[in-house]
Amino acid sequence: MMEKSPISVLIAPLDWGLGHATRCIPIINELILQGARVMVAANPAQNTLLKSEFPLIEFIKIPGYNIRYKRGILLRWNLLFRIPSILNQIKRENSWLDEILQRYPIDAVISDNRYGLFHKTCPCVFVTHQLQIQSGIGRSLTAWNNRDSQERISRKSFFIARWIDHKILQWNYSFIEKFSSCWIPDLDGDLSLAGLLSHPDKYPSIPVRYIGPLSRFYKSDKNIQTNELLILLAGPEPQRTDFENILFHQLKNSTINAIVVRGLPGSDLTVPDIREGVQIWNHLSTELLNELLNNSEIILARSGYSTVMDLLAVRKNAILVPTPGQTEQEYLANYLHENKWMFLVEQKYFNLQAAIDAFKNTELAIPEIPRTNLQDVIGEFLKDLSARKEMIGK
Repeated sequence: MMEKSPISVLIAPLDWGLGHATRCIPIINELILQGARVMVAANPAQNTLLKSEFPLIEFIKIPGYNIRYKRGILLRWNLLFRIPSILNQIKRENSWLDEILQRYPIDAVISDNRYGLFHKTCPCVFVTHQLQIQSGIGRSLTAWNNRDSQERISRKSFFIARWIDHKILQWNYSFIEKFSSCWIPDLDGDLSLAGLLSHPDKYPSIPVRYIGPLSRFYKSDKNIQTNELLILLAGPEPQRTDFENILFHQLKNSTINAIVVRGLPGSDLTVPDIREGVQIWNHLSTELLNELLNNSEIILARSGYSTVMDLLAVRKNAILVPTPGQTEQEYLANYLHENKWMFLVEQKYFNLQAAIDAFKNTELAIPEIPRTNLQDVIGEFLKDLSARKEMIGK
């Protein structure tokens, strides 16, 4: 009797910073633990990071979106202007998948926010925490009901904002519903890590499953604060470098002891020498970074959702500085600040010492967060794929 071949799963994270790749690590781990064969399609920086975690799995090339954020007045509308090229990339991505499925024996695809990786004959899962994408125009929705707010908008503007957000949701679902199912890395219920992003009023017509938060990190039993400040840089250029330059300038003129992780795996960029008491790394292993997250008194980071899940995994409050113009990060930082989980500081007038002082004087608390149910989700996923494979083989 011939031995059954393992289920083969292709995983492809969006090339928008490293967060989409890092949150795929728990998924890859669980697939391997349950006997699946995993392939990864990612950009060079993501490949470097994931190869350090999984040196034995196969990596293949995939075209990238190559998202960059403009500076100045066009910042907030950058992605709007990029929509035609993004749509073309989705088409190229879909054609790429057709070719890959002809070349490799792949049983299923898990796409982290890559909209083009759907197929008529191959089960494809779409992973996202953004069902209701924030337009940025709707940021004043809560202000409409706040009489003391200086951001109050007219009734007409309020309904225009709601209409735009509704149209964005419809556009988002028009792509998501081409997939077999949708996995949401958040909690299902009153306690939500991503707020309205992952809990819209209306859901896609395909099966939707909340799989719980995803992080490669864990809280240490030791609670020894050996590092004063940990700075985690990440995200698309040129904003990553812009914020890095702001921080390096302010660190040079301060007495704060800090460790900076630049989020540049595989980079050959020279690590600058700021001053004594400031350590700078292009990239660190999961083990070392987990230790730093647990042992740092203060953490400063972008408010990308993967970073937020990592911070919550180690139960650490942090100073969050959203990438200007990235509406998802702006919403998340505001949401977590209002819930007193994290402390929001905007980049526009960023002052490191003032941010640290304000953070220390703010009462923050992280609630008990249930563990992920990823093991059960992956188990059911592979069981269904095995049954499908047997049926096709008959």
